[in-house]
Amino acid sequence: MSTFAHLFEPLQIRGKRLKNRIMSSGHDTSMPTDNLVNERLIAYHQARAAGGVGLIVLQVAGVHDSARYTSHVLMATDDACIEGYRQLAETCHAHGTVVLSQIFHPGREIMESSDGLLAVAYSASAVPNERFRVMPRALDQGMIDEIVAGYAAAARRLHQAGIDGVEVVASHGYLPAQFINPRVNRRSDGYNGELQQRLRFVREVIAAVRAATADDFIIGLRISADERDAEGLTEDESLAAVKMLQAELDYVHIVAGTSASLGGAVHIVPPMAIEAAYLAREAGTFKAQLSIPLFVTGRINQPQEAELILARGQADVCGMTRALICDPQMPNKTRSDRAEDVRACIACNQACIGHFHKGLPISCIQHPETGREQQFGTLQAATTRKRVMIAGGGPAGMKAAAVAAARGHDVTLYEASAQLGGQVLLAQLLPRRAEFGGASTNLQREMHLAGVKVVRNTRVDRALVEREQPDLVIVATGAEPYWPAFERGGELQVVDAWQILRGEAKPGRSVLVVDWRCDWIGPGIAERLVREGHQVQLAVNGTHCGESLPLYVRDQMAGELHKLGIPITPYARLYGCDDNTVYLQHTASGEPMIFEDIDTLVLCQGHQPVDSLAAELHGLVEVKRIGDCLAPRTVEEAVYDGLKVAWSL
Repeated sequence: MSTFAHLFEPLQIRGKRLKNRIMSSGHDTSMPTDNLVNERLIAYHQARAAGGVGLIVLQVAGVHDSARYTSHVLMATDDACIEGYRQLAETCHAHGTVVLSQIFHPGREIMESSDGLLAVAYSASAVPNERFRVMPRALDQGMIDEIVAGYAAAARRLHQAGIDGVEVVASHGYLPAQFINPRVNRRSDGYNGELQQRLRFVREVIAAVRAATADDFIIGLRISADERDAEGLTEDESLAAVKMLQAELDYVHIVAGTSASLGGAVHIVPPMAIEAAYLAREAGTFKAQLSIPLFVTGRINQPQEAELILARGQADVCGMTRALICDPQMPNKTRSDRAEDVRACIACNQACIGHFHKGLPISCIQHPETGREQQFGTLQAATTRKRVMIAGGGPAGMKAAAVAAARGHDVTLYEASAQLGGQVLLAQLLPRRAEFGGASTNLQREMHLAGVKVVRNTRVDRALVEREQPDLVIVATGAEPYWPAFERGGELQVVDAWQILRGEAKPGRSVLVVDWRCDWIGPGIAERLVREGHQVQLAVNGTHCGESLPLYVRDQMAGELHKLGIPITPYARLYGCDDNTVYLQHTASGEPMIFEDIDTLVLCQGHQPVDSLAAELHGLVEVKRIGDCLAPRTVEEAVYDGLKVAWSL
């Protein structure tokens, strides 16, 4: 306990007591139905409350009909919302968790509509959004008054439902920030001019919310400490704003970035390429000049990082949202001196924000139980104990082993090599992807805690199965690089990504990387080779580099490739090669694309299953395939396959 003395020190905010300094910050889940709280969302937050989190800030609640920035946003514009919020509040309060809700208007930051039509967006001024290509209408006084009243009415409903307070969202370039920002606010009335005038809208909102609620109702403000964009709010501007507002607030919550640009949006959910706890300095700067509590969120993945920020006096509360998505029990584990058992988030962004951007309920590649609490939230003991043999120590096999053993089965996992991890061992070798190795480390810890027996350097075959006589064999033998058929003549060196990462090939001076998957492998190989001194070009079989990646991962990566000057050719299908020329075909026009003076061709063309074992065992024992040997996909599907098969036993 003394190791995390600051993390578990209570904090009083306007009469409410946070039992610790860990916060699940407001984040969209794509779980609501009909824009209302439902049982799935309640189960999701209950898991984190039961896990010991001190504060939950619920996802944004729209305050006006024009605030519908996605088709599945929660709305607090009608009394129909009250009952769902009441059930959610009561559920979390039962675990001693304080619950706030964000109240929200995006202004010009409109992502989508429910019917596919472009929405009419509003902002302080008619200044366009770069990322979503939205030209907003400038708000007139009547509509400003209407939106301010909407904030107040939303807060009243939330208060009536038993929510402990609200967080006004002025972060990431949303409507309040559009008024504060002098490069976006070009009005000629009392809402523009010096900072005092640009804060008028926010002040009207705060005053209206205070008047509509009770004295013990918490009101906080979230703002980007720096919007990380040339046209965005700077650190000095944001700090000056909150210093002026602090007398009207109960806390300030800082983040970074803006939704208005691709580069700024990366910081909404910063990927693993960005340093952990990277806003600690800004937090310290803000806290030193504020007299109210300061919350900070920004890739704080582990309790050790949060403890250090708190111990240094840089903040009062740490947002650890993805850490709690990955391990809802993180607070309880840490408090009970089991920090080594915490499943650490690796900031891959695949199933959390990656799902949200597809309009799907969020989850976690390492913990697919997240978002599926109603189905997998309570581990069920097996009715009949079975002897289970698992062939393959990649993510699929390890997850299956951990869950099956936790349910009471006798599980032995066999790995043909000396190391567990499968393709994770290769993924972590790519630039800025070292943290991906945590997926293997975490699963190994889960297996250890569940009592899985692990046998390395042993390949499963029919003879081994006959000797061990398991009740079931789960085949998780993975995949290998796919080499497509293509015209090949001459002596050009052709290798695959695995050979590069394993150091089995020595590329020439001029390298062409051909990327079929449009994920992080091709760009990662290209970047690695450039940093090793090669001249590299990247050709992708898609509309753009990283097409299949979560947006913020893609955009951060694209920025790095641009800095390195790596030429990227889209719409490119591999056709053939000869001595020093590679021939591609434009996937839309069908025309040839010719790359000359190439020394090495690197194939990043996906994977094919390694699936001979299942046929070898046919008729001998029950066999279930999972992961890439079933169908080559990603770590997310592999781990989910492992979970599902273990639950089925």
